[in-house]
Amino acid sequence: MTAELAERVRERFGEVLVAREEVSIIVDRDDLLETLATLRDDPDLSFDFLSSVTATDWPDKDPRFWVAYELRSTAANHRVRLKVGVTEPDPHLPSVTAMFPTANWHEREVFDFYGIVFDGHPDLTRILMPEDWEGHPLRKDYAVDTPQAPYR
Repeated sequence: MTAELAERVRERFGEVLVAREEVSIIVDRDDLLETLATLRDDPDLSFDFLSSVTATDWPDKDPRFWVAYELRSTAANHRVRLKVGVTEPDPHLPSVTAMFPTANWHEREVFDFYGIVFDGHPDLTRILMPEDWEGHPLRKDYAVDTPQAPYR
């Protein structure tokens, strides 16, 4: 089933990886919204549920940040991961909350912890850290010995 899904998405999207029986699609920031719309609206794919938006930080690489969108098709019972690289000097992506309302809190969490800005988000404010918190604690260069750090 994984190989079949990988072939279907590989026909439409450039870079498709399969690892540990999981399909991942790598896209450029400019192609994010169009790719998500295709994955959602194409009846052969039918990815109708966004289960999470997460990020990783690779300080010594370019792009530094990778944002992953985990999608599920409830009709076909398959999953795919869509990954987008984001550079440190311009940590912006378009919000996908209009397309997938579940992205609302996920994007806020990624913003809160990594400082990635989701342009067009309806309420891009901190979700777990206090409003006056400085920095983004899941960035790998975040100093954990700062006076604000909760655990020392």
